[in-house]
Amino acid sequence: MHWLCEAARQWLVRSAAIGQALAVAALLGSCAPVALERTSGLGPLPAPQGAFDVAGRLSARYGGDALTVNFRWRHASQRDELELASPLGQTVALLTGDASNVRLQAADGRVLTASDWSALTAQGLGWPLPVDGLAFWIQGVPRPGSAFSTEMGDDGRVALLRQDGWTVVYHAYTQAAAPDSRPSRMTLSYPDAELRIAVDSWQ
Repeated sequence: MHWLCEAARQWLVRSAAIGQALAVAALLGSCAPVALERTSGLGPLPAPQGAFDVAGRLSARYGGDALTVNFRWRHASQRDELELASPLGQTVALLTGDASNVRLQAADGRVLTASDWSALTAQGLGWPLPVDGLAFWIQGVPRPGSAFSTEMGDDGRVALLRQDGWTVVYHAYTQAAAPDSRPSRMTLSYPDAELRIAVDSWQ
């Protein structure tokens, strides 16, 4: 078993799962904003922000393991900084990186680096996570350059998005008027994996 997976088991004994937290964090990898592709039959979508600062809670499940953490994600152009903390406020991990290099520092000081987010998660967990998509999915829009399908809600906003093998269900949006309204609660699912995101603040 890879050292991050083993670290996750050790952290669970101490009350939090470092390795799994890092897996969740890697989901929040960066992707440079580019023009959104439009498809016939798709209603109006908000333009993806090139920079944002979002905070909230993550509940992740992979196989039989589960974890809940607080997060703050600062995304600017191709640079990302993600802080994870336990529900009691203890720092679990800090991830930073850009298009050419990413770095993960665990609470115990251990560091893992890679050339991109997919390589980072593949090294740490043995399987890559959809890091290229979440910077867009968390904004309620599909990732450009890849086939997708959507289902619109009665309010005209995206209720369901399928892309890259993942299904994203949007449960709620902020109360801001379109096109400034952003997702506030969503569930992402993939075989053996589920990620629930509750956003507390968008900037």
